[in-house]
Amino acid sequence: MNIFQKITLFFELRSFGVSTWFARKMNIDVSRVRLFFIYFSFIGLGSPVILYLMMAWILEHKHIFKFQRKKKTIWEL
Repeated sequence: MNIFQKITLFFELRSFGVSTWFARKMNIDVSRVRLFFIYFSFIGLGSPVILYLMMAWILEHKHIFKFQRKKKTIWEL
């Protein structure tokens, strides 16, 4: 197995799921989100890649960013 196959396997096994998560939140198709990141990476000279990596980091550490939700009272059930 050459180095390219090892790198590809690494990213396939440990993909972040950012596109899927973002597509579910926006209620759109996952392939459109992926195409958005691909096309705008070429147009934006790689800046969407930085956005993608930031979103991946936040998604991996979302337990840190979860704020305490206000507990529901008996009347809100």
